[in-house]
Amino acid sequence: MEFAWTDDQRAYRERVRGALEELLPADWDSHYVPQGYGSADQIAFSRTFCPQLAERDLLVRHWPEQWGGRSADPWEQFILAEEMKWRGEPRGPQYMNVNWLGPTLMKYGTPRQQAEHLGRIARGEVIWCQGYSEPGAGTDLAALQTRAQKVEGGYVVNGQKIWTSYAGKADFCFLLARTGADRKAISIFLVPMDSAGIEVKPFPGLVSEGHLNEMFFTDLFVPDSARVGEEGKAWDIITYALSFERVGIPRYHVGRKLLDRAIARLAAEGRGDDQIIKARVGRIHAKFEAARLLTYVVVDERARQAPPSVNGNISRIAASEACTDLTHFLMEYLPDILAGGDAILREFHRGNIAATIAAGTYELQLNLIARGALDLPKG
Repeated sequence: MEFAWTDDQRAYRERVRGALEELLPADWDSHYVPQGYGSADQIAFSRTFCPQLAERDLLVRHWPEQWGGRSADPWEQFILAEEMKWRGEPRGPQYMNVNWLGPTLMKYGTPRQQAEHLGRIARGEVIWCQGYSEPGAGTDLAALQTRAQKVEGGYVVNGQKIWTSYAGKADFCFLLARTGADRKAISIFLVPMDSAGIEVKPFPGLVSEGHLNEMFFTDLFVPDSARVGEEGKAWDIITYALSFERVGIPRYHVGRKLLDRAIARLAAEGRGDDQIIKARVGRIHAKFEAARLLTYVVVDERARQAPPSVNGNISRIAASEACTDLTHFLMEYLPDILAGGDAILREFHRGNIAATIAAGTYELQLNLIARGALDLPKG
């Protein structure tokens, strides 16, 4: 399969790069990037940056025209994602809005929900968070215990979420809650974060600011109109959204560029000709190339409007392994990244810790591959 870029795609990439050069402030790399795209400063910046991208017709070009896009093919979406990720993701949390929240609402949302939310996302005006994981329900998402009890006109929600990125600054939450006794009797609700009954508590950790939050729901009222899809039938919607999330962040692209950055540092220190280092670099480079091509297989499937497949899980595993190998390499040969040094390399290391867990752990991805690609039994 040939994945060479067309002249139009190369021109589009240059257009994206030009917009980044124009719109990013002089202190972007020194001030914003080291904080991470979940930080308060980056989220605030995204509220200015994303509308400017939208004005330049760069934010949601891959969306259908009826929702503010240009019906561009998924390749443009990934060109944009590659360039944004390499510059530290100046879209902040809004990368999530345009990559999978918006498309999920296009497919499963009611006309009222689409009218309320898609325009805001397309204009770059809104921050979302995802209320998925709980202290006892992460990898096993169907074990979640946050409950939405049916009452007149809606639901009353009680429970807790954890690891919720961007929760402290988000305008809305894509909230999962149990609405029945069956294991997968789960519903999705679109909840304003300023609603009475929501409490957000950040807690510190190794990953960047803004990514570790607990959310507590106490008698939170959510109207019927906020539910996405049928009551208790959200599993297919969740699976659909996760299929976009698992390949929505081009870690292979930023990892490959950071490998070049690490090589340059090692060469400057006189270690560039070390044969062991060269061998390690060669293996990591090969893994990133495999991850890139496997991801492009998934993009090609989307361009052909094929249904989501296990290839998304395979590409996720390939990218995770390549990034993990790079972080181990950095820790062995450039350990100063955690104590100062290169802020971009340091943030990549910190972010990769979360990347092996988010959207389903490494082990969960392997289980899905075992069943979906190898047809192996459970257990």
